[in-house]
Amino acid sequence: MSENSITMNFDNSFVRELTGDPELENRRRQVMGACYSRVQPTPVSNPKALIWSDEMVQRLGIDLESWGLETFSQVFSGNQLLPGMDPVATCYGGYQFGSWAGQLGDGRAISLGEVVAGAERWEIQLKGSGPTPYSRMGDGRAVMRSSIREFLCSEAMHALGVPTTRALSLVATGDQILRDMFYDGNAAYEPGAIVCRAAPSFLRFGHFEILSAQKDKALLKRLADYAISTHFPELGSVDDEGIYLKWFQEVCRRTADMIVHWTRVGFVHGVMNTDNMSVLGLTIDYGPYGWLEAYDTSWTPNTTDAGQRRYSFGNQAQMAMWNLARFAESLTPLVTDTKKLEEAILGEYGDRFTTTHKEMALRKIGITNVREEEDDALLEGLGKCLRLVQTDMTLFYRRLAEIKVGQVEVQSLTEADIMKPLEDAWYQPEGISAEHRKKIAGWLQRYMKRLTEEKRTDAERKALMNETNPKYVMRNYLAQLAIEKLENGDESVLHELMEVMKRPYDEQPSFERFAEKMPEWARHKAGCSMLSCSS
Repeated sequence: MSENSITMNFDNSFVRELTGDPELENRRRQVMGACYSRVQPTPVSNPKALIWSDEMVQRLGIDLESWGLETFSQVFSGNQLLPGMDPVATCYGGYQFGSWAGQLGDGRAISLGEVVAGAERWEIQLKGSGPTPYSRMGDGRAVMRSSIREFLCSEAMHALGVPTTRALSLVATGDQILRDMFYDGNAAYEPGAIVCRAAPSFLRFGHFEILSAQKDKALLKRLADYAISTHFPELGSVDDEGIYLKWFQEVCRRTADMIVHWTRVGFVHGVMNTDNMSVLGLTIDYGPYGWLEAYDTSWTPNTTDAGQRRYSFGNQAQMAMWNLARFAESLTPLVTDTKKLEEAILGEYGDRFTTTHKEMALRKIGITNVREEEDDALLEGLGKCLRLVQTDMTLFYRRLAEIKVGQVEVQSLTEADIMKPLEDAWYQPEGISAEHRKKIAGWLQRYMKRLTEEKRTDAERKALMNETNPKYVMRNYLAQLAIEKLENGDESVLHELMEVMKRPYDEQPSFERFAEKMPEWARHKAGCSMLSCSS
């Protein structure tokens, strides 16, 4: 194997065009007047690549056969740097749970550089590769359980059609990491791992917020100009006086689209702090995330947020708007008419979210020919039905697609006939009261009647619904199964989940067990429902 074959095409525009931290010592500190600090990944003892995305290997131009798995493991653990890599940790701040937290930064993520492959530019970043100047009290490492969850969810979200960062690889480090999983004083050693993440950029709201807080208008402008020129060139020249408003409007639109997709698939991020919001409108940082299983809009997967429920499923749209308002505040030094920033939050974000969310909600139930008042009432009634009894959101919509109206006289159906297709979506169907059954059946009758007005065959409607509503989502209990199997030396579930999540809208009969609702044993098991930020 020739050393010359172990290459990637790096063009590190972020480092080249923006100001870096002049201090090179890797010690925890406050960084002023810089967008990044140079830092080397800390070597690990025995890296082994457990799984990788074949698609991302190809898109990044990696010849895995020429490299060999050992070299691949060394590179994407941070043990071996390739020519052109220029590792940095970036500086950002953020509002955490509603309060300004000051400087945060990449505390356990190190960007290796930007790979140009064909027409694409990808920033590649190691998560868990050691301490940086922004690590604060942390060790810069990540444990296997959180790394598995991040790897699987990144790729699952992409396959679901949700805007997201990607994952290239998951590498076991061979080292043990001390963690207090429940913050209860019972720390224990766990196996370490590193995920290599990829995105066109990992720029966050917080990158701009920290510079605004430091009153560094010159560097704030340079960063904004860089972001627009590199990632939003279609908006025009940075010399245009109105370019920053145009850019903010586009960020609002992309954020709205992302939240609509989260809602469509039942995803709950869990930590929607401004430092976890991408200016590209990508889902970023998979920590204590979860999927809405038993339908409850007040549910959050984050134990830290259990009391406040700030980032619950039903609050995500509002929290995105709040975050955009904070981002707008950071851009006020660059915008003459700041009132237009406020208008963009209500218009470009609020109006777009409202419109696209309604279109999405109707597509989920197979309706595209909108009848405003009638459909508003139908959606309101659906929400009430979903909350009446414990209903698995993912299964409910897939089962709803099975309802047949083409050859049926709706009024002649019994309550049992109407509800039969949905039985599997309820957690305790035998415990549903007669009153609740009557209300659900009543809504289903109205819904079936509405479907007859769509002039679409049952098969056509089912296809529409099933391309909108996934059958397979990355449920927490599934990730936990993969984690526990791997702890016992069995990689099979990890690889099976990777395969099934590549086609989440297909039936895949051999993987039917991965479509089942959360089992009773998982309700209160660590890692299966709510999670902490500890990793």
